[in-house]
Amino acid sequence: MLTIIAISTGFFFAMNIGASGAAASMGIAYGSGVIKTRLIALVLCAIAVFFGAWLGGGEVVKTIGSGIVPSSTFTTAIAVIVLASAALSLFLANILAIPLSTSEVTVGSVVGAGIVYQSVFADKLLWIMFFWLLTPLVAFLVAILATKVLAVPSVKKWIAAPKAAPILAILVVVTGLFEAFSAGMNNVANAVGPLVAAGLLSTNSGILWGGLFVALGALALGHRVLETNGKKITTLRLEEGCVISGTGAGIVTTASLFGIPVPLTQITTSSIIGIGFAKHGRAVLKKDIVVQMLTVWIVSPVISMVLSYTIIQLIIEKNVYPVIAMIGVIISIFGILFLMRRPTATVTAAPSNEANEFKLVKKG
Repeated sequence: MLTIIAISTGFFFAMNIGASGAAASMGIAYGSGVIKTRLIALVLCAIAVFFGAWLGGGEVVKTIGSGIVPSSTFTTAIAVIVLASAALSLFLANILAIPLSTSEVTVGSVVGAGIVYQSVFADKLLWIMFFWLLTPLVAFLVAILATKVLAVPSVKKWIAAPKAAPILAILVVVTGLFEAFSAGMNNVANAVGPLVAAGLLSTNSGILWGGLFVALGALALGHRVLETNGKKITTLRLEEGCVISGTGAGIVTTASLFGIPVPLTQITTSSIIGIGFAKHGRAVLKKDIVVQMLTVWIVSPVISMVLSYTIIQLIIEKNVYPVIAMIGVIISIFGILFLMRRPTATVTAAPSNEANEFKLVKKG
């Protein structure tokens, strides 16, 4: 019975990953009108995310399952608690309208289990956290460089030519598919890594079934995220959309090859900020944006870590005293977050009547 609960929890988590993160990858192509119908956008996303998980998700699965804590830490019960803690963290954050990173939440939940049994691989954890800082910075710098290149007169002239429109349209779709592919590579591990570590699934079957459920989540539940990401107030051009999707996909794919779970949402947000910085200078570096990103980076893993630690101590170890302290920590964290919550700032480009322009808002 517990095995069924564990696998069901993992696959449900996978569907939610597909519905939120993966579906957003086609927002640019859909919002720009290059892909006319929502169904086609979601089908393409589902296909890309499945093949990303199936072909390249194994390394991150190994990291989640045995790279942060020993695989022996994961019993079936521990796997259920780790997955449930990650899912509960996201649920509570959604209630408070606080965006959290799925990858960071999952890593935090695994670390919570490791702390209980004093079995965290600190060097690997620090390496992952370093990537959490590095990847948004790289995305920011790449976006600035790409925007400067796009501003070169000869490049601008080519982009403005009528013959460029169909090429840019194809590139928007291709980079969107690449982003969905990279999301599959990196995010499927969040749902199936603990199941693989507990011996409930093999790595191959884990990424296969996990990929299927992430794809199913994108197809069946991703329409709202797609609509939200397609009706934006931030003004971006098609070529800038290619930069955002291509940069995020490239960075996430590279991290996945090394088995590093990274936050795609923060990477994408950093790319958008980089484009705004290149075009409008420091004015786009609003304090609210920076504070929100840092808050998400710190709080995402801490919330799930505390939940995982607390539930294991209470249910598995029957230890009440640490639980009392951790409940206080949880209340304090969410209290601080609630007080800090502000409307999401956006990067808005100057009005323009040029061709190939569309409206886009990146959520969370």
